Amino acid sequence: MQSSNGLPRGDADGAESPAEPPTGHDQVADETSGSVRYDDPWYDALASGWGESHTAGAPAAVPASRQGATRAAAAADVYLEVQRSAAFQEVRSRYRRFVVPGVAGFLAWYLAYVVTATTAPGLMARPVAGAVNVAMLAGLGQFLSTFLLTWAYTRHARLRRDRAALELRWDTQELTRGARGGAL
Repeated sequence: MQSSNGLPRGDADGAESPAEPPTGHDQVADETSGSVRYDDPWYDALASGWGESHTAGAPAAVPASRQGATRAAAAADVYLEVQRSAAFQEVRSRYRRFVVPGVAGFLAWYLAYVVTATTAPGLMARPVAGAVNVAMLAGLGQFLSTFLLTWAYTRHARLRRDRAALELRWDTQELTRGARGGAL
């Protein structure tokens, strides 16, 4: 059988073996069940076959223990601490300072277009050049303003938030690893 990346899985007699995890993701061997679990907080879900026990072929069961629950609580505390940090608040405030005025301006422009089209049809029907009238120009202006707002948002994110958010992400990941007992 083949995995999603086109490489064969299994041994010569056709028995399927667990898929290899992608490179770059941290894994920790669980001594009690001989399985592998993933401790990367940014790794959302296990794909089919990942994390299976090498001996039984069944999904790996992470034993529930007091130590594991304590580590999970410590990791949750790390995220709460980061959320309260000045760096996180700065990233969020930069986001809000752009998005709130941008959304308000765009909605005002859209509502002005709709209200004018319904309440002043004579104004919207006024010809500008040939068959082109005010309504057509305003409608095209809606498309143009959408593209301009998208460009401005991506530029703002790239220049003012992405680097700080990435640094915050890596710092959070390091703190979470430390809270889980230094597991790599």
